[in-house]
Amino acid sequence: MDSGAIRRRLALGTAVLAASGLLALASPASAEAAPAQCAGRKVKVLPFATGTVQVFKRNGYVCAVTLAGHPGRRTAMSVSVQARGNRPVVDSGQFTLRAGPVTVHAGHRCVRVRGSVGAQSIGTGWILC
Repeated sequence: MDSGAIRRRLALGTAVLAASGLLALASPASAEAAPAQCAGRKVKVLPFATGTVQVFKRNGYVCAVTLAGHPGRRTAMSVSVQARGNRPVVDSGQFTLRAGPVTVHAGHRCVRVRGSVGAQSIGTGWILC
């Protein structure tokens, strides 16, 4: 067997493994089963048409993550957290499951949280004051 044939077979095997991993992530329950990756206790859940933003708080830190309502296909997603008096911390891009987590040190200050999946989005006013 020549080296080109070996490379093609290795590439095919890698593609099959990657596809099976994506199919496992695309199952309907995966958005609920996926760990949010934020430390602390969940203090807010902000549902919207195409996804959900989950907000966590621990020892003065606030963390947020946007989860897609129908994971599996790459789509534009973003999440941001802004402590009052500071600039927002943002994670945005083309994702299949989640944007984030993003974390800020808020101390005892209010925060503003925003998230989007596709064309739909949600945002809060100043919360957790």
